Amino acid sequence: MTALKRKQKNQVWAKYTVPRAGLEPLCGSMRCCTGLRTAAAAEPCFTPLLKAHFNQCRHRPPCCRATQGDMVGASAVGNEEKDLNNEPCNQDDAETSPPASVKWMPRLQRWPVIFLCFYGFMVQLKPGEPFITPLLLSDEKNFTREQVTNEISPVLSYSYMAVLVPIFLLTDYLRYKPLLVLQSLSHVSIWLLLLLGTTLFQMQFMEFFYGITMATRVAYSSYIFSLVSPALYQHVAGYSRSSVLLGVFLSSVLGQLCVSVGHVPYAMLSSISLGFVSFGLLLSIFLPWPKHSLFFNRGKQEEGATQLELDKMRLSESTDLSRTSPWRRSAFFQILKELQNVVSIPCLRLWSIWWIFSSAGYYLVLFYVHILWNNLYPATENKHVYNGGVEAVSTLLGAATSFAAGFVKIRWNLWSELVIGVITALQASLLLLMGMTNSIWICYVSYVFFKGFYQFLVPIANFQIASSLTKELCALVFGVNTFLGTILKTIITATVVDKTGLALSVHSQFLIYFSYFTLLTVIYLGCAAIVLIRHYCSCRKDDFAKEPPCKELTALEVGDTKSEPGVTGVRVKN
Repeated sequence: MTALKRKQKNQVWAKYTVPRAGLEPLCGSMRCCTGLRTAAAAEPCFTPLLKAHFNQCRHRPPCCRATQGDMVGASAVGNEEKDLNNEPCNQDDAETSPPASVKWMPRLQRWPVIFLCFYGFMVQLKPGEPFITPLLLSDEKNFTREQVTNEISPVLSYSYMAVLVPIFLLTDYLRYKPLLVLQSLSHVSIWLLLLLGTTLFQMQFMEFFYGITMATRVAYSSYIFSLVSPALYQHVAGYSRSSVLLGVFLSSVLGQLCVSVGHVPYAMLSSISLGFVSFGLLLSIFLPWPKHSLFFNRGKQEEGATQLELDKMRLSESTDLSRTSPWRRSAFFQILKELQNVVSIPCLRLWSIWWIFSSAGYYLVLFYVHILWNNLYPATENKHVYNGGVEAVSTLLGAATSFAAGFVKIRWNLWSELVIGVITALQASLLLLMGMTNSIWICYVSYVFFKGFYQFLVPIANFQIASSLTKELCALVFGVNTFLGTILKTIITATVVDKTGLALSVHSQFLIYFSYFTLLTVIYLGCAAIVLIRHYCSCRKDDFAKEPPCKELTALEVGDTKSEPGVTGVRVKN
């Protein structure tokens, strides 16, 4: 670098750096146009981060536009003789395009998102939920273990399957809010029945409302995406999930403290839960009503969507169906066609199958593990029941494993089957341990790890399915997977658990669940072996194809000065 260029560069840097005394705005009328470094750093203030920061200013005056042009030009001093001062502020090149971490949520979108996350946190504050099974088996309700296992609990699976599809469709058609109000009303009904109900039919009705609350969770998870632009989907999804997990964790801790430290009876714990869910009902009434939804109420496309995403979203609408039959033009046929395309993709097929079968077994374990705990340790005093603490620890571990799954970098198209097979084998081992042990603490620890393994694979499955689909098709695939998993779970419940079926005891049920996960393990590991063998053979063929061809030996030609005679009197022809 010449001395003249170095002098010019230092002058420009001194102009756009901030004194050591503090950070001052480069443009006095704009708070967003602030320096990021001090003079002691001896480098330009206008870094790529600040370029993106400038691009986010919607109402910056002309002075800021001129400043950005000058600073972009200053950053090029010493690299190439090029004037960038006349370039527009909103450049589309890779250097100036704002990264996702710099994008700020507009104020009009920020408060509805905060309010919805607060609602999701409050509706999870049910400190009596981990103790519903001990309440039903206690002297306060006086139901037998067989009634709870074979007559009350199966209603949850049946009601969930019955209302899942209608709620899935109504969620989008009614634009989310009415379904969240329905969810809060169902929560209130559950705790009213637990507080006042005494008959078997009332407890079955309580399980019916519990199925509604589970089915309406899709309304909460989808609602938040209607409040923001697509560029912020990943962030708000993390916010909503974090608020729910935080609510579940604090609810379990609060319930355990009330039972073990405060010696609060189960009836009082139900009253506390009723108060929290009643406040959640009040919050749901004041939730903002979205102006559009995913399928039935689609307005104009969000401003933050990229062109590639918009092209994908219009893909199904760009097909010319004018010459086809009415059956082929129907929405149902188009849905089946899209699902057929999804099934033809090996990665999506694998993770959808995992979602269907693993979710069915996972929720069966969650529904009946509290009965198993009570069977292993029928505590005579409430303070020795640690269901809330175990649920809190399992929620914390599940959140940690979900977070850790985002940092796993492997070739999923090669190792997916093996990873799923190994984790499923570990889950099967834990289920066998839970079904065979007589120690309540071993059962507690096994349950915590079983839940953690499942939560580890959930975000991976979400990413593998959602990364190659539009948001409409992604919602459809998740809905179909959940519905098929619910059907499978209902079939197992009717066969194994229900009074009209085998009506097995809880220990026998867990041995059935162990056999179920063992069968899945054999299938996954078998598929993994096939994939790895094919990959090995493919690599061997590629290595063989890359080997140089054998040199051809020909007779030595007399007078050929370019030949190199060998010992045998032949030359090598290349």
